[in-house]
Amino acid sequence: MCDKPVLYYFNGRGRMESVRWALAAVGVEFEEKLLESKDEYEKLVKSGDLLFQQVPMVEIDGMKLVQTKAILSYIAGKYNIYGKDLKERVFIDMYVEGTTDFLALIMTSFFMDEAEKKKQWDLVKQRALNRYFPVYEKALENEEYLVGKTFSLADVYLLDAILSAEELHPDILQNFPNLQAFKARISSMPTIKKFLEPGSKRKPIANETYVNTVKKILFS
Repeated sequence: MCDKPVLYYFNGRGRMESVRWALAAVGVEFEEKLLESKDEYEKLVKSGDLLFQQVPMVEIDGMKLVQTKAILSYIAGKYNIYGKDLKERVFIDMYVEGTTDFLALIMTSFFMDEAEKKKQWDLVKQRALNRYFPVYEKALENEEYLVGKTFSLADVYLLDAILSAEELHPDILQNFPNLQAFKARISSMPTIKKFLEPGSKRKPIANETYVNTVKKILFS
């Protein structure tokens, strides 16, 4: 059994990127088995390891875990970024679920044609400015972290969301000083800083190669 977690997914962000972020944030090195063909994916399905015939899958501590939320809950609990008690955990879950919805707007846009993609990116900006970022801005008023007094999975998700939104709209934080300070503070954490450096296992913004690979494997 490999000592490092092994991540099974495509060579792109998608639903696995939050798992990469979480592991990187707690300083855990991981390996990846990147699916590049339909045969590789079908072989994984036939093995019975994919409980619902879907990736992502993470091999960790002798288990083969599927479903992103379950994977992240395990990682967050194992590495103590899931709050100090049940009340903090439920608030972490609320922020994570909300941020997941926001990130999904970005994630799905790359599978749209150019006209629809532009509309989707406009929607991303609208939702960021009017629905999501005001919530985070208020939560971070006089606070370092979204929940409680320590770094949590909610903060991991938020930084990912901020950076992903800025790739589409570079000035999107201009009216959110608390988020600007949060971004600078969390990005300077040694483990996060390392993950943001060139050559890390953080995946780049989705490109045509990634989109075509996913379509070929899942939809052809």
